[in-house]
Amino acid sequence: RGGERLSENGAGNEHDWLALKPQEPSPSQCCGSGCKPCIYDVYEKELAQWERAKAKQDKSLLMEKKEQSNNSKLNPDTFTAFNISSVEQLTEDTYQYKFELPGNSSLRLSLGQHIVLRGVVNGLEVQRAYTPISRGNAEGYFEVLMKCYEAGLMSQYIKTWKKGDMVFWRGPFGGFPYQPNKHGELLMLASGTGLAPMLPILQSITDDEEDETFVTLVGCFCTFDKIYLKPLLQDLARYWNVRIFYVLSQETSLEKLPWSYQENTYTGRLNEDLMKTIINSCRRRPFVLICGSSAFNEDMRRYLKAAGIEENSCFVF
Repeated sequence: RGGERLSENGAGNEHDWLALKPQEPSPSQCCGSGCKPCIYDVYEKELAQWERAKAKQDKSLLMEKKEQSNNSKLNPDTFTAFNISSVEQLTEDTYQYKFELPGNSSLRLSLGQHIVLRGVVNGLEVQRAYTPISRGNAEGYFEVLMKCYEAGLMSQYIKTWKKGDMVFWRGPFGGFPYQPNKHGELLMLASGTGLAPMLPILQSITDDEEDETFVTLVGCFCTFDKIYLKPLLQDLARYWNVRIFYVLSQETSLEKLPWSYQENTYTGRLNEDLMKTIINSCRRRPFVLICGSSAFNEDMRRYLKAAGIEENSCFVF
């Protein structure tokens, strides 16, 4: 049946059409971040488009998808290629990647929105969500903080990147609906690369002279050497309404740390007692933003509850 003509007008055979049929995503392709549309929604849409084209024997009906992905504009439905303009290694396993945007265009992200990366490893397509750390209105570029894990599928792909490579992104999704002066104080609890969604929000507050929201950022890292973006964080901590604390789980003593870090750094883990201490030091009753591993997020919710902070006063990225 494979070589049989489906129509006299040369629109192609059954085999050709099967080759063009969109593939159903595997579970590894779903980033699990509740994206709208999800990769499965996109698949349903492409499948319907393919079925329409096949019914009418008209392959040109499949072209609309291809055109979208070349206009260098971020799109929630279609993956778009972006060029890597620089790669900077921040720690042994964490990198900062800068991507080019055509002309002086901007991603125009709302605060805390994430974008989804597509990678192919050993023939398997993988998708993961990342939050750009650059300002949402940054022109001509965007930056993403990425940690590579020894056994991570996506990490194997990211480790091969170099300047000039093309990488595919889709989005934006999610985000925290921040409004200036809506909350008296924001308490940001970030573990490792969970710092990413906090930075654009923090920078939008320091960039806006009318925004008098207090911010307390608590960054949890293993050691002092593994704190990312120290110069940027030090700059932000100079603002009158911003305080930054560090909690270093694998440092035993503060003596070796630069003196400028000693008074706002704790050793050990962020536990229930330390959480209460930090909340009691807040200048107003805080609204809490949380971003880290699922275990970290769970722990933080538990400690906050013990400290009297209700679920409706928290947002988890």
